[in-house]
Amino acid sequence: MAFTFRGGVHLNESKNTAASAIRHMPAPAKVSIPLSQHIGAHCKPTVKVGDEVMRGQVIGAIDAGLGCPVHSSVSGKVKAIEEKYNAMGVKVANIVIESDGLNTLSPDVRPYEKELEDITFDDLIEVVKNAGISGMGGATFPTYAKISSARGKVDRLIVNCAECEPYITANHRLLLERPESVIGGMKLMLKVFGLKQGDLAIEDNKRDAIKIAEGMTAENDLIKVRVLKTKYPQGDERQLIYALTGREIPAGGLPADVGCIVFNAETCSAIYNAFVTGMPLIERVVTVDGDCVVNPSNVLAPIGTSYRDLVEFCGGFKAEPEKVVNGGPMMGAAQWDLDAPVTKGTSAILVFSDPKPTRYEQPSACIHCGRCVGVCQMHLMPNYLSMFSRAGKWDLCEKYNVMSCVECGACSYICPGGVSITADNRVAKAKINEKRRAQKAAQAAAAAQKEAK
Repeated sequence: MAFTFRGGVHLNESKNTAASAIRHMPAPAKVSIPLSQHIGAHCKPTVKVGDEVMRGQVIGAIDAGLGCPVHSSVSGKVKAIEEKYNAMGVKVANIVIESDGLNTLSPDVRPYEKELEDITFDDLIEVVKNAGISGMGGATFPTYAKISSARGKVDRLIVNCAECEPYITANHRLLLERPESVIGGMKLMLKVFGLKQGDLAIEDNKRDAIKIAEGMTAENDLIKVRVLKTKYPQGDERQLIYALTGREIPAGGLPADVGCIVFNAETCSAIYNAFVTGMPLIERVVTVDGDCVVNPSNVLAPIGTSYRDLVEFCGGFKAEPEKVVNGGPMMGAAQWDLDAPVTKGTSAILVFSDPKPTRYEQPSACIHCGRCVGVCQMHLMPNYLSMFSRAGKWDLCEKYNVMSCVECGACSYICPGGVSITADNRVAKAKINEKRRAQKAAQAAAAAQKEAK
């Protein structure tokens, strides 16, 4: 029986590139590498305009706080350090490097000196941090920080290959073509964490990947291949943990609070590669699809490659693009610049000729059908949250737990009236966070004033 959860929706999968082998993209003429590709502090450049850099060399570092270093994905010359808007509309410094086409490898890139069976917890944190690995499923939380915070708290490792968003097949192809890196990463972390069980979770629409994974783990008692029912958003870590273990993460909690740690399949592979080859995170598999792309493909692309160069590598445009999405169609972000770069969190670039986000030209009123309530896997009341948000009643939104919304978009997708429920929830969450920050600042100011007296 396939594992699943209550709620969610069945989408048109559109896995057009499931049979498309990963193509290795040569270094483009120019890359633009953002100094923030993770949750946390922005990196500071360690190079200057005119410097020659090598592939795998550190070009951005974190002085203190949460964050990941950034490495060059090509060898060549630094042409500029300039600010650009990232996929979420935030200004970030980018290091622009003109490739020399040689891909000269930095001498710092070398396999870890210890055998895998001798690696300690501190070794794991050090290597993962220095390799600049952040969550590659889209969250981009620094992986070393996730590992560190879970120390001594977890009894279950889960590697997520649900890949439930339409179109995206990057993890699927990774499991078909490089399963040893994903399973090797699992073995490494099971040993370091001292765990007795690891689950490789794969949706049941990937039968070929399931067969390969089961064959490679048949004699390993620690790793179990868990087949998930194909349903969106099965890849959300809350639903994944509940489906596999029956444990529910409390509101505001983390997987470690219920004894679990979850990694995306490609993140797991990157950890393994950091030890075996010493290669930092400088490239990733990106699904390039949409009705505007001549040859939809899965591409191993250097970080910093522009969307335009990526699509050109896939044969170029066969129609005028009207909408470009970084990520999947449900939770991805619409883009306005084809010269924006691929980052560590870019799982897909989708290019469509139809700009309409829904099947309706204009949103209409809620008809109180309750479908959004039925598909909400967080057990919320999306209809009321949307209504309260549009009325500016942020206190009621908070009371009815809008902060627990994971913004999966299932409610908006299923709504027959075309109401933009997810967008309304986003607005409410932003307003509540703004209020909380103001309250915190006021409390800090009052405390400082009291101490001054």
